[in-house]
Amino acid sequence: MQQTTGTAAGNAGLPTHEVVYRQLRDQVLFGELEPGQPVTIQGLTDALGVGMTPVREALRRLTAEGALAFMGNRRIAVPELDRHAIDQLCIARRALEPELARSAAKVATPEDIAGLADTDSRLDAAIKRGDVRRYLVENHRFHAGLYALAGAPILMEMVDRLWLRFGPSLRVVCGQVGTRNLPDRHKDVLDALRLGDARAAAEAMEADVVQGMDQIRQGLSRFD
Repeated sequence: MQQTTGTAAGNAGLPTHEVVYRQLRDQVLFGELEPGQPVTIQGLTDALGVGMTPVREALRRLTAEGALAFMGNRRIAVPELDRHAIDQLCIARRALEPELARSAAKVATPEDIAGLADTDSRLDAAIKRGDVRRYLVENHRFHAGLYALAGAPILMEMVDRLWLRFGPSLRVVCGQVGTRNLPDRHKDVLDALRLGDARAAAEAMEADVVQGMDQIRQGLSRFD
């Protein structure tokens, strides 16, 4: 999974089209572009203060990744999830993410674990403050940091695309229920890493995935 960007320093030296891609990607991932909300190429060009060419390139990439969909009349939107899509995402996440956690547990160093624990502490602080965006950023950072340890770039790329599909809906659910009702199993994952227990790490991650997708399913069902 790609780590979140969100800072000028992190984008320093990158070509304009890559900076624009990362900015739009984060907007999708963290729900700043809501599911079903139409935007236009011109509107994004004006908002980002760049030319149309890098915006078009970023939109092309995000559309190919399934994060955005063209609606005609030069409008683009984040696809809305239905129950069938949520079920598919859950199946795919359960197949991939526990295996990445399993692999990570076999190689994680004390320094790696300490870094993940720091991220989880920031996540907990965001929950206490009710800071939805920071919660989403730190939650993603925890998973991305853990999975990066697995050394499985093909699997990580697949998971990255899955997160782009459900991230906007997670933001919607957070807006409904707040952050305090969003439990996770990160502490169980960290305990498993400290013990070097790959099986326990995979089981904790599967529980985390199921819990999160159930939260999205229940939250979106209120709109049915």
